[in-house]
Amino acid sequence: MRRLAWSLAGLALVAAGSGGVAWAQKRAVPYFASIRAPEARMRTGPGRNYPISWKYVRQDLPVKVVDIYRDWRKIEDPGGTQGWMKSNLLADTRTALVLGSAAELRDAPRFDAKVSWRAAPGVVGRVSKCARGWCFLDVRGRGGFVEANRLWGVAPDEELA
Repeated sequence: MRRLAWSLAGLALVAAGSGGVAWAQKRAVPYFASIRAPEARMRTGPGRNYPISWKYVRQDLPVKVVDIYRDWRKIEDPGGTQGWMKSNLLADTRTALVLGSAAELRDAPRFDAKVSWRAAPGVVGRVSKCARGWCFLDVRGRGGFVEANRLWGVAPDEELA
């Protein structure tokens, strides 16, 4: 037990001393993130020597991190394409993409609530307040509650504050 306590204390010190990098490497996958940079390149492997397989020019696009190798993240985009991206190109900001047909954004998380806005398929917004199958989606200051299953970037049963 004493050895375990020292190991955990050492991990905490490493994380604190390195700006949290050690913690990020230990983060459980999969998890959702978003593209931070206005331009980001996906590579076929975790290193700059690997060829570029895709170039993203859509900041805030949600991605799913499925693997971690040092400061590289293997991501999956909404279309299912997977590849590696440098971790500094990603943000913890939670965003989601509207799937299927236009999504109705309601003023409360229930079907009988008033529809405030509609978001076209492919629209990306910041997501929060997810509970019981509903999430609040903010698209450039216009927001409302939408069914979580209409969004890519949130697990159906996920809860967010």
